[in-house]
Amino acid sequence: MAKLAGTGESDDRARARGGVDHEDVVETDLAAGLDDRVGRGHPTDHDAALPSSSESVSGTDVATLRYRPTRWNRDHRVGLIGITGATLLCLIVGALGPSVVTIKLSPRDGFLPPWYLPKGIVHPNEWLVSVMIWVAIGIGGIGLWVCLRALADGWRPRVRRLITLGIGLVTATILVPPLTSADVLMYAAYGRLQVIGRSPYETTPMEIFSSQYDPVMHWAERPWTNTPSVYGPITSWTQWLANVLGGTNMHDIVFWLQVLSALPFVLACLGIIFIARNADPERLARAALLTICNPLLIWAVVAGAHNEAMSAVFAVAGLIFIRKSPFLAGLGVGLAGCAKLSIGLWGIAMLWAYRRQPKQLLKICAGAAIPMILAYGFWEPNALFQVLRNGGYIGTGTWVAPLYSLSVQLFGHTAGKIVVGVLSYLLLPLVIFALSKVLPWQAAPGTPTGVDPKTDPMTVALRTAIVLGAAWVCTAMYSLSWYDLMIWLPLGLVAGGKLDRLLILRGVALSAAYVPGRAIEFGASLGFVAARFRDIVSPAAQILVLIAIFIWWKYPDREPLWRFWRDREDRSNADAQLTPVPAADEDHQQRVAAS
Repeated sequence: MAKLAGTGESDDRARARGGVDHEDVVETDLAAGLDDRVGRGHPTDHDAALPSSSESVSGTDVATLRYRPTRWNRDHRVGLIGITGATLLCLIVGALGPSVVTIKLSPRDGFLPPWYLPKGIVHPNEWLVSVMIWVAIGIGGIGLWVCLRALADGWRPRVRRLITLGIGLVTATILVPPLTSADVLMYAAYGRLQVIGRSPYETTPMEIFSSQYDPVMHWAERPWTNTPSVYGPITSWTQWLANVLGGTNMHDIVFWLQVLSALPFVLACLGIIFIARNADPERLARAALLTICNPLLIWAVVAGAHNEAMSAVFAVAGLIFIRKSPFLAGLGVGLAGCAKLSIGLWGIAMLWAYRRQPKQLLKICAGAAIPMILAYGFWEPNALFQVLRNGGYIGTGTWVAPLYSLSVQLFGHTAGKIVVGVLSYLLLPLVIFALSKVLPWQAAPGTPTGVDPKTDPMTVALRTAIVLGAAWVCTAMYSLSWYDLMIWLPLGLVAGGKLDRLLILRGVALSAAYVPGRAIEFGASLGFVAARFRDIVSPAAQILVLIAIFIWWKYPDREPLWRFWRDREDRSNADAQLTPVPAADEDHQQRVAAS
């Protein structure tokens, strides 16, 4: 057990004094309950047993304590170094300038970020920058895991410091060019199409720059240059706005796209922390760690300038109102769907929360229908068709990738896609069922005292969003690491059990699979290693996550999920404890009976 040192006074005196720092406390009864488990070195999954947020944290219940870890894998300093170091490595790679990892932009006209060394000063080695990013992803995932273990072990950080750290890491990330993914160049191209009077849902960038020179679309990279936009109307509007602000300079347009990715990301994370504002210190710190300080999200969403957060910020805004105004909750998730349709899983979760209250359910539907009808019915009628096309892709690095390769060899491309598609849709409800049985029921922050979490709309909506989102990203034919944003956000508010660790494994493997993640030329040796990450390491990790979910469902009380030999040891120890030891002076018959 990590040492918890106070200010030199006993626990009883601290309780009597009643002086409590809300941001630096630990519940003494919880610490005592964990003593045996942590002292034996077992991982702690006590989130499900946490008190509801409605229970007050008073001076008679807690003592002001300082966390002193005794093991590295529960040392918050190690975790924070990993989280910060991950972003620092990304900044170094980005500052070196264009490479196989850092995207190439047009020449700078002014002083706006992203900043990097002038051309010709250095020529980043492809192996150096790739390994640095692989290391960054790895230490980021380890850092998050260590911080979560430290939190379970008694660490109670000052949440304002975590928020400041997270905002600082996000801000620093957009000061250098986007990394590994050239999607942001396509966002700029779609915005450019709107500026010149074309629809990104009907016209592709290749149709323009293949016949004439365009100062923006000229910089777009394969393989999506011949693909219409698959994003919602609100996202398309932000792409148009970035073009208006950046003019005809791709460098400046990308900066504004980075801002329009980072700003909603920060706001969505702060929204989650706002919901948890009255929760106990551990849960408040968890909300910050899994959102604003999450290195996997900073890497996947912000470093790549992806637009996932644009939908998330509206969904979180709707979630804030789910208890008091179902109509506003529906309006928020409807606006989120106008940015990216996949966030509609949150809408389903909200409907499920009010499934026994028809009037409230209709209010959610009405609120969601207004922006959806206006956006997809009147503003961009072609958008819905293009958005729905996104479900037919098969992604490298997913669990279906090796199965698809095998199916193609056996049945051909068309039949192979049908086979893996059927498997994907069959597996989805099974994973939903498994997660729904094992995901802990923990009251969401703000749940009134005495209310069953299973009847609280926010608790039900959060838990359902996690179950649906995790099942979808884990079974989908096309899945990327930034899709996990829709799961990490609600996980910051309720217990995840073993899902926290499984998502870290999934995120690290899938992120590493797309380094380098661009359709450009690089060395054969790097190409070979990167391909093994995509077609072996990441698919194996995704399959492992699926297997782990079903093992978790089968053995929900098993602490070490994979250590099956522990079961035999525990049974042997239990049998030994139950076997009576006959006294040495007993006669033969009594000794046999005792045995």
